Amino acid sequence: MNATKARFGLMIAATALVLAGCAEIEEAMNKGGDTPCREYVGQDQETKRITITKFLEEQHGQQPTGTNVDLSMAAVDGLCAVQANADTPIERADLAGIFIRK
Repeated sequence: MNATKARFGLMIAATALVLAGCAEIEEAMNKGGDTPCREYVGQDQETKRITITKFLEEQHGQQPTGTNVDLSMAAVDGLCAVQANADTPIERADLAGIFIRK
């Protein structure tokens, strides 16, 4: 029975390592500000958070605060939802893009 518990523990540890590695890979592969609105609106909340965090790091050269990430996510969600051109990168999404194709 101890061998079974040991194997179960190893499986849990291995799964945790794989999941942690996936998040790091996703962050490294993320396009940040170059992510098109079409792609951004299809992301889940955690991926959107990674995208916006990377975008803000690109703009400011430092790790953004949680509040800045939350506010930026809300702004980009709104702007990308109404962009005339869904291929507009999130770094270029703005109020003018609602009416004029970019």
